[in-house]
Amino acid sequence: MSAAIPRRTGIANLPLHYGKAPPWLFERMTRLAREITIAVVSDFGPDEMLKRLSHPYWFQAFGCVLGFDWHSSGVTTTLCGALKEGIRGLEKDLGLFVAGGKGKTSRRTPEELERWGEYLSLNPKPLVYASRMSAKVDNAAVQDGYQLYHHSFLFTKKGSWAVIQQGMNETKRYARRYHWLGEQVSSFVNEPHSAVLSEGRGQALNLVAQESDPARTTIAEIVTGQKPHEIITDLKKIKTLDLPPRHYLTTRDLHPDSISRIILSTYERQPKDFEQLLGLSGVGPKTIRALSLISELVYGVAPSYRDPARYSFAHGGKDGIPYPVDRKTYDQSIELLRKAINRAKLGIREKNEAEGRLRKLGIL
Repeated sequence: MSAAIPRRTGIANLPLHYGKAPPWLFERMTRLAREITIAVVSDFGPDEMLKRLSHPYWFQAFGCVLGFDWHSSGVTTTLCGALKEGIRGLEKDLGLFVAGGKGKTSRRTPEELERWGEYLSLNPKPLVYASRMSAKVDNAAVQDGYQLYHHSFLFTKKGSWAVIQQGMNETKRYARRYHWLGEQVSSFVNEPHSAVLSEGRGQALNLVAQESDPARTTIAEIVTGQKPHEIITDLKKIKTLDLPPRHYLTTRDLHPDSISRIILSTYERQPKDFEQLLGLSGVGPKTIRALSLISELVYGVAPSYRDPARYSFAHGGKDGIPYPVDRKTYDQSIELLRKAINRAKLGIREKNEAEGRLRKLGIL
């Protein structure tokens, strides 16, 4: 594994819209995405493009400039798809590569990374690990009600990387976007993000919170030090309890007998810590939640149920809710995009249209 451990840089909540961009729009988005990417990489290098894409504000502004619905969940999948298609054939010259995508394409990310690794003489293992673990964290260690369905992995030929992935909540009809940036942090599972953006805040099983550190330690000790049948016995006892009405403390969909195989396999592999436990094949949200319940209700060591969301997916609110407008970041996002548009090899009409969308964004 690379010494550079990932940092999730943000989360955005977006209304869930079905369908896809019409071909005429997607073709224009692809062309504009290509030209803006070339301009940014030419001026600042591919690492800067990763940093920009990993910032939810800039990503959202980029999607608006390309012409997609500013608050639709589709901006994530369509922008990532347009970017991947737009730089196709230019990857080596730009030093920037895109793998993964939506649905079945997301599951082919490791294969794409391995192919690129062979082509570039770059060890793909750290990238594959980062891809897998970023998805594991956002699907299992943070259980906020959103099931991942989109995963784009962007990287440079030097091994720097970023992840943009999205989860769906069919009940709320919202999608939540997660941004990761590979940079030096202390841990994959302890406050790995520098910003979390969301339409609203609720309750979530948050095992990457700082205050969950004792629970992470206890969970790892449970699966390595307690016999599998003892863990299942504890879980069956918990199933009979009248628990408080907290969504992420529910046991309704936990079935001890079906989890027993995973618990046995985990015990046999003896993970050294919570991160290694989370990375094991077969360990998913239900296993993690079951172990969290045992940690809290049997051993008295509770995980955090603090929703990691701290910011709105837009650039703040004029009334200071959910937080004051980050004017510096907002202005920087717009200015960089403005410069990229001006440098892009586009027709006058296309540049004027992109500038118009950018001006409209600045007013919002």
